Amino acid sequence: MTYFGIKLLVKAMDPTNSDKKSAEIKAREMLKKLGVKNVKELTAYELCMAANLVDPLSIDVQWNNIGGLSDIIQNIQETVILPFNRPDLFQNSSLLQAPKGVLLYGPPGCGKTMLAKATAKGAGARFINLQISSLVDKWYGESQKRAEAIFSLAMKLQPCIIFIDEIDSFLRSRTSTDHEATVMIKTQFMSFWDGLITNPSCQVMVMGATNRPQDVDAAILRRMPSMFHVGLPGKKQRENIIRLILSGENVDDDIEYNTLAEHTESFSGSDLREICRAAAVSVAHEFIRSSGFNSESEGMMRGINMKDLESATKKVRQTKSLSTSSPLNFHLD
Repeated sequence: MTYFGIKLLVKAMDPTNSDKKSAEIKAREMLKKLGVKNVKELTAYELCMAANLVDPLSIDVQWNNIGGLSDIIQNIQETVILPFNRPDLFQNSSLLQAPKGVLLYGPPGCGKTMLAKATAKGAGARFINLQISSLVDKWYGESQKRAEAIFSLAMKLQPCIIFIDEIDSFLRSRTSTDHEATVMIKTQFMSFWDGLITNPSCQVMVMGATNRPQDVDAAILRRMPSMFHVGLPGKKQRENIIRLILSGENVDDDIEYNTLAEHTESFSGSDLREICRAAAVSVAHEFIRSSGFNSESEGMMRGINMKDLESATKKVRQTKSLSTSSPLNFHLD
């Protein structure tokens, strides 16, 4: 049997072959939505990585949708977005270029992913939500080619942001027990990342989010000079978040936002959203029970009141695990 015959046989036996074809079809559709005309110039590996692109229409997060993070938003707008939007102001100085690496760290549920999406939208950049599973391939050397493709694709689509959620799970501190393939992927990833850093004119950025920055490899942290601690919201921030979540909802006039903020210390933004959701669901269930599950019953659901929110707060407090809101201390060795 010839080499090509063996290769075709192996390809036919590959259980992931259909998934790869589906990913390529998805990538072509996404590139068409993005208005990318030079699809034929993309390599097979770049098309494979293009499946990680996010539909810009699905990014409905804007700065005014994020409550309680005004200071961080201002820093991101000045440090990250301005060089993207006005490259002419920074092209004559390498010191003023946008950072090629940004880290968002802090407790879960505090808005790190929302910040990343809002940054991409504000910068007018393509957004690659990198799924680490898309980098992994069972054939030797294929994962390194995919790591290269993610950066070459981003360069062709720039301005572009490569977002890695839970970056510590992929680029964690290296140990002597790491598998050879894992080490090679990390090394290749950092090598091409360095290519961005040495090219001040390119508009490609790697943005990571993590709950455990101390677990991220020190070499990776050095490539992310802009770090933003997204901590648990303070009292005033919680009040603003609750007001934002309930804006546009059917609510009574008796809601005491200040009191709710006082009773939700150590709650994250997602916890506060869950409180509001649980209160709304409680009102809906009450209406359904009162109507006897009759789909033709008349009347309207009442608005969410303070009692609903207080009851929901107690339920969420019972199920949530407390976490610290203080910045995490870690060192670059």
